[in-house]
Amino acid sequence: MDLNSILYFWGLIFLAAGFLFLGSLLLQYLWNTTIPELFNLKPVTYWQAFRLLLIAGLLFGGPNLII
Repeated sequence: MDLNSILYFWGLIFLAAGFLFLGSLLLQYLWNTTIPELFNLKPVTYWQAFRLLLIAGLLFGGPNLII
């Protein structure tokens, strides 16, 4: 295994993690601008949005959606 393939592997890992964290931020923003107004529910925190994204990925997309 050469250095380029190792760097490529870790780059993909960090890119996937970055998309997961940015997706959580987007979910938090969209939830907090829409749901409390429509259904009179509380806003969610960042980590609650992160967990919601993981749960939705497992329930509706399987493990391939998260990875």
